[in-house]
Amino acid sequence: MAGHKKLIIGNWKMNLGVHDASVYLHKLDVAIQGHRDVEVVVAPTALAVQPLSLQVNRHKMKLAAQNFYWRDFGAFTGEVSATQLRGLVNYGLVGHSERRHVFGEKIKDSREKVQAALRNQITPVLCIGETEHERASGEMRDVLHDQLVGGLANITSEEINDIVIAYEPVWAIGTGRNASPHDVEAAVLTIRSQIAHLFGKEKAAAVRILYGGSVTADSASDYLRIKGIDGLLVGGASLKLHEFSEIIKKAHVVVQ
Repeated sequence: MAGHKKLIIGNWKMNLGVHDASVYLHKLDVAIQGHRDVEVVVAPTALAVQPLSLQVNRHKMKLAAQNFYWRDFGAFTGEVSATQLRGLVNYGLVGHSERRHVFGEKIKDSREKVQAALRNQITPVLCIGETEHERASGEMRDVLHDQLVGGLANITSEEINDIVIAYEPVWAIGTGRNASPHDVEAAVLTIRSQIAHLFGKEKAAAVRILYGGSVTADSASDYLRIKGIDGLLVGGASLKLHEFSEIIKKAHVVVQ
């Protein structure tokens, strides 16, 4: 809606080492204007989070963690906890389709991570979405219901204010295939309806919902204008400086 702040998150995935990430962040800072109506977030690889936290211009950008373990500390070799990320990042991705489908994370893992993020003052971005098979089988609503309800179990009506939902149809991620605005709007209605059932209509109307799935500078405006969409979770395009800065500019224009 007009005047509503848009949230643009760039997920760099397993790309850009510490040096390249630093160079990119500097160039991005120069390329984009600071807009009060657009919140820009980048999610670098875990190795780059700490050095970038010292470099980032927090008046223009914030950082997100791509992943974290739900225990605060302990004998978990190779893991990084939300507690260790506290103060370095403002957001944390939870349940991204690649975590679910490549690494086998379950709904239970998303639920634990959402709670871990919240208790460490990190805003969880809960990613939900159906596969091509699930969509073809008419299971989209059921999948979104299960991932949403499961991920938000044990969350209070106050805590839902501090959660972001990202709808990312798995069949549109990294494939170049685009979900139609009609498809996205239908999914958003399903998500808000379920949140209303859990937490009430007022909370459902206020929760921020992003769209993610092969978003480009060409398609960004169309998705940002969809009723109920509050921003974008950008994958591959966020690695291209010009394209990502164009997406940010278009978010600013759409809000006007």
